[in-house]
Amino acid sequence: MSDIERRLADLGITLPAPVAPVANYVPWARSGNSVYVSGQISMGPNGLVKGRLGDDMDIEAGQAAARLCAINLLAQFKSACGGDLSKVARVVKLGGFVCAAPDFFDIPKVINGCSDLMVDAFGDLGRHARSAVSCPALPLGAAVEVDAVIEVT
Repeated sequence: MSDIERRLADLGITLPAPVAPVANYVPWARSGNSVYVSGQISMGPNGLVKGRLGDDMDIEAGQAAARLCAINLLAQFKSACGGDLSKVARVVKLGGFVCAAPDFFDIPKVINGCSDLMVDAFGDLGRHARSAVSCPALPLGAAVEVDAVIEVT
């Protein structure tokens, strides 16, 4: 068990099997030492978290949905690294998408649910560049979607 997986276990997190793509794309693609991970939606053990921030979801529910995205990203990272998360040299960038009402502006606070878990898992190597935007709808009605770029060894 890597230090990262030990940290995740201490947080009560068991990584799921990586989610298969729902359309014509791959879950991740590697170019040199960079791995580009396709967007992961707010899917958890109790199913898909759907909703619209500012309508039927509050910030805390959005952060929990973003944390599910982080867990799904971590599962993809593990797959991209042949099962060894210690091969992640750095989380380079996250791109966060939040299904939100037009007057909901706390998009960065929602995506912190994902960012915080990356830092909890990887320490300083989990600190990343980021974008956080709102949109009127996400695939399958998801509340949050996050994609990532990581550097691997």
